[in-house]
Amino acid sequence: MADPATVTPPATDAIRRHDPEVRGFASDNYAGAHPEILAALALANGGHQVAYGEDDYTAHLQDVMRAHFGPTAQAFPVFNGTGANVVALQAATERWGAVVCASSAHINVDECGAPERVGGLKLLHVPTEHGKLTPELIDREAFGWEDEHRAQPQIVSITQTTELGTCYTPEEIREICDHAHERGMKVHLDGSRIANAAATLGVPLRAFTTDAGVDLLSFGGTKNGMVFGECVVVLNPDAVRAMKHLRKMSMQLASKMRFVSAQFEALLSGDLWLRSAGHANAMAARLHEGVRGIEGVEVLHPVESNAVFARLPHDVSERLQKRYRFYFWNEAAGDVRWMCSFDTTEADVDAFTAAIAEEMAKR
Repeated sequence: MADPATVTPPATDAIRRHDPEVRGFASDNYAGAHPEILAALALANGGHQVAYGEDDYTAHLQDVMRAHFGPTAQAFPVFNGTGANVVALQAATERWGAVVCASSAHINVDECGAPERVGGLKLLHVPTEHGKLTPELIDREAFGWEDEHRAQPQIVSITQTTELGTCYTPEEIREICDHAHERGMKVHLDGSRIANAAATLGVPLRAFTTDAGVDLLSFGGTKNGMVFGECVVVLNPDAVRAMKHLRKMSMQLASKMRFVSAQFEALLSGDLWLRSAGHANAMAARLHEGVRGIEGVEVLHPVESNAVFARLPHDVSERLQKRYRFYFWNEAAGDVRWMCSFDTTEADVDAFTAAIAEEMAKR
């Protein structure tokens, strides 16, 4: 009898329901999976492996993460980025704890209140320039530890790269970590685009995480070519508690975890993570260079990763959106976000740049 895992279904059962030639600049989540990731999933399939993370792939993932982050690193694969952030922040705080973050942070504006409603955490958010916290900005909310009427600031959460596409240097993160630790606070790094930061900085992952003093991080895979899955990486085991219980309670424990871990293994064992992120960054730099010469287009933030934020007339953006998918970031101001991914091509960027020029010329 044939092994069910090796049986190919009839071609009529699999129908492509989208046009693979359609390209957009809305999100790096729009991209499909990298072929090397799909190959890793196929290799992980077939036969039986112990469920809930007791499989060979998840065991080896621990070694892979330690190679990048140091001997104390512990990897906890989860389903998605919001889950990773909520589980990580819960593990590093008490029930009366609060999180200091940038006002633009994903946990503050894009997670539907999950840190508050699911994690029970108070977010103390601070306006920033280009999405980056500083020790001085942290101190606007890092006070009142003896005041029983105030949620207690227990952790700082930074995003690398930021939601505005900018990148902290290792020195900036080290300064934040030293400042937070001096005040008895921990530091969490939301790394949904951590690979893009490493590609920009040209340094190992641990240079701006473990070596800079970060206690734990959320490692993003989906935006960098994985099908699904993120990972909480604990760098300082003394900073957290009950991670495995919180992951289960938060509905982030995958039964067939080997398929999350195998993707991370493929991404991180070689240079796929850096190749993919570096390419996405290069395409954003090409887009930035292309639109800088178009009169009436204003680039709003330094382009240091795979994102370009711009301001242009609202009617131009609406016409462009009929040709290419992208999002308004601040519709009232006319601010938009253009994202590049691992599979964005130079031809994609050049065609989009030409479309922007055409629509601007119509004014």
